[in-house]
Amino acid sequence: MTFNTTDSALLKTKQHFEILDGLRGVAALCVVIFHFMEMVYLPDKNFIAHGFLAVDFFFCLSGFVIAYAYDDRIGKMGMTEFFKSRIIRLHPLVILGSVLGLITFLFDPFGGQAAAYSFGKTILIFLTSVLLIPFPVMEERAFNLFGFNAPSWSLFWEYVANITYAFILYRTPRRVLWILLVIAAVILTIVSYRAGNLLGGWSKDSFWDGGARILFSFLAGILIYRAKLILKTKIGFIGLAILLVLPFIMPDSKLNWITQLLVVLLYFPLLVSLGAGAVLSDGLKKLCNFSGKISYPLYMTHYAVIWMFGNYYQAYKPSAGQLTYIIIIGTILLLGFAYLVMILFDTPVRKYLNRKRKAEN
Repeated sequence: MTFNTTDSALLKTKQHFEILDGLRGVAALCVVIFHFMEMVYLPDKNFIAHGFLAVDFFFCLSGFVIAYAYDDRIGKMGMTEFFKSRIIRLHPLVILGSVLGLITFLFDPFGGQAAAYSFGKTILIFLTSVLLIPFPVMEERAFNLFGFNAPSWSLFWEYVANITYAFILYRTPRRVLWILLVIAAVILTIVSYRAGNLLGGWSKDSFWDGGARILFSFLAGILIYRAKLILKTKIGFIGLAILLVLPFIMPDSKLNWITQLLVVLLYFPLLVSLGAGAVLSDGLKKLCNFSGKISYPLYMTHYAVIWMFGNYYQAYKPSAGQLTYIIIIGTILLLGFAYLVMILFDTPVRKYLNRKRKAEN
């Protein structure tokens, strides 16, 4: 995730894009449902088989929000304060997600894999997860870069993008960015063609695919802001949310490498442009604000349960009807848990760290 809701202090004098916040929450919810479904169904039977593309939407949105929030501020605030603000925003949930992953790994009633790992190796996997150091050693978990919290792979690339922005991209001329975007599009096309899709980035064998995915989308987001490619539209939040979900549920086919590529190259940047230019009705502001706030906690805390669900399915092989109830109830419970994480952990911890940061200055 690749989630870039910025410090409120930074944006007091700036417009807030509530619809983009709302869309972030919709995308996070789709990721959760996709992760449930992929544990059970092959892509041709998975109604949300392309839900993983939500990460590319996050990357594009991230580039837009970072440029919007920091282009005219990072020079004044300095790189140290920029990195502090990003770590405070992102890392508490990286740590919590790792802790939840460790707990469920050790005490999963349907698992049992923990017995195969020594104490030292378990601690090493946990520490690399907390520090966002890729360590793909868990074969039974398909060599995820982060075995205890799989979604952290996108946060790893988010950090890389933030570092690159601070040292290079924020001062890179727009013409150069356009050239880089074209190069990134070519690289992403090659990746998609070779792999047959854009699913990679999360595992040992597809590590560099993640770099290709964020390279294009993050640059596209920056350019949407800098080139003022914000499209005024009367399409509201509900309409844009439907448009966002459509590529996630498109039919699986042999042409995935083309259809997914077009979604990332053209469709998602268009949605970000429309979302930034859309007008939100007063009645939906609270929903969009809530959706944006809960999106990152939901994204970073749900996968511990997904591993348990996968082990449960392998052990008991529930029927299709039972699976429907499990996935619906599981998603609702994960939303509730994410809300608790937001109000009891993420928000208080970030407020505390920001207070300490201000006191130091």
